[in-house]
Parts: sequence; C-alpha cells; structure tokens
Amino acid sequence: MTCLIIAGVAAGFAAAAQAEDLDIGKSEFQSSCASCHGTDARGNGPVGGQLKTPPPDLTMLAKNNNGVFPTDAVYQTIDGLKTIPAHGTREMPIWGERFNPIVKLPHYVDPSYWKLAGPEQNPDIVVRKRILSVVDYLSRIQQK
Repeated sequence: MTCLIIAGVAAGFAAAAQAEDLDIGKSEFQSSCASCHGTDARGNGPVGGQLKTPPPDLTMLAKNNNGVFPTDAVYQTIDGLKTIPAHGTREMPIWGERFNPIVKLPHYVDPSYWKLAGPEQNPDIVVRKRILSVVDYLSRIQQK
C-alpha cells in the first residue's frame, strides 16, 4: 500500500515538474547524490573511491530487482528509514539536513518546492517532495 501511495505521489510530482519544464529530480540528485554515485548515477562519483564500500550503480536497481523499480526501498533509503552505513546515521546523514523535515531548514531550498508545498508551506511536504523527486528521477534512468 505504501509503495502505491509513494508511486502515485511521485507520478503526480513528476507531472507537475514536467509541466514547468524542469527536472527537479535530476537537479536534486546532482546536488545531493552525485558526489558518491556520479552524475550518471553509475557509482562513479569523485568521492566514491574514498568509501570503504563502493557506491552502487543506481541505474541497475530495477534490473537487479527482477525488472521492477524498488520504489519503496529507494524512498526509505533516502528518507533514512532503511539504514545504509555509508549514508551515516538518520540524525546526521551524509547529506546533512537536506532530507530532514525540520521546521527551519538551515539551507537554501529551491522556491519551486515551496510553491508545490501548497498554502501551508509545511516543511514535511517540502522534504517528501524532494525525496520523491529523486525517486522519480532514478526510476526514469533505469537500464533495461
């Protein structure tokens, strides 16, 4: 059920982003993940060689999962619900506070996220949309 909800929200978010002719997911990936996973998401980022465990090729997630993109697992990995030692603890993931739903985000957040968050401007919604944008982007770059 959670997977279907996440997939539905991701699809809606992707449609909104495409309507604005903007690939928020790719931008978010480049700024949050590419240093380890590489700009092409194949695990060849400039920091990747310094890690004890090499970053995986994120374009192979569906292929390595019987052809099905593991939406829920990817969301949980980014959200911190699924522990990945290389990502650090939930309190201090490698990307700092980028994906933490805190009241006062201590870093720049693209205004498009706040616009998509609706009138409440709820940080939880902004964070979920940031995560879902990365999930959507990764689902679109899967190798066949």
